[in-house]
Amino acid sequence: MEILGIDIGGSSLKGAIVNIDSGELITPTHKIPTPEDRKPSGIAIGVKQMVEHFDHKGIVGCGFPTIIKKGICKDEGNLSRKWLGVDVDALFEKSTGLDFTVINDADAAGLAEIKFGAGKKEEGFVLMITVGTGLGSGAYLHGELIPNFELGQIPYKNYTKIEDWAASSIKTEENLSYKDWAYRFNIFLNYIHIILNPDVIIIGGGISNDWVKFRDYLDVDTKLLPARLRNKSGILGAAIAAHKKYRG
Repeated sequence: MEILGIDIGGSSLKGAIVNIDSGELITPTHKIPTPEDRKPSGIAIGVKQMVEHFDHKGIVGCGFPTIIKKGICKDEGNLSRKWLGVDVDALFEKSTGLDFTVINDADAAGLAEIKFGAGKKEEGFVLMITVGTGLGSGAYLHGELIPNFELGQIPYKNYTKIEDWAASSIKTEENLSYKDWAYRFNIFLNYIHIILNPDVIIIGGGISNDWVKFRDYLDVDTKLLPARLRNKSGILGAAIAAHKKYRG
């Protein structure tokens, strides 16, 4: 079965057609810049352009960079406040005329890693942490998603949320070395280990491509794994979520 997966991020929308049986992207990934104001109208246009690029007529899965409950945006995250309370499923369905399944982007990335990637053979309680503009998180118990864990929102010292201190975007903004950034990220990982005691933590997001540059600076009393699917995990996981919804 072929499904369009879209991953909405702070800098771009990425999409591809996914073979849901093999877990492979069967088209090149297409990118569309995220509108600077990150408002619903502009992102809905970007989603429509993505659908038109692939001339797709079937169901669509979409990873979204904040909390989604029953299709409704519950927090603006790094987007515009105008997203609060928006029925994102309905907005994108109206824009494209297609059936959408929208879930948190870190939840989507984790679904892909659990089914096809680093978490495929892992058991118990698995956390997926996506490191980028913020710190996204997905939680999975015996392979089943527990949606909308937002661990990057934990307050830390004078920061409203710890992701404002420890995300990889902050590494870039403050020109931190991998060692100095990893010191911060390690504190975050130990916080969530103390709170949740997961069996495994999978580290994803763009910076996971540089795993060997910072892994030795991490010291957490649980199993740490780099994501395997890299930049395709959000797209693939979104398609998996759509498949799960509509096959039932």
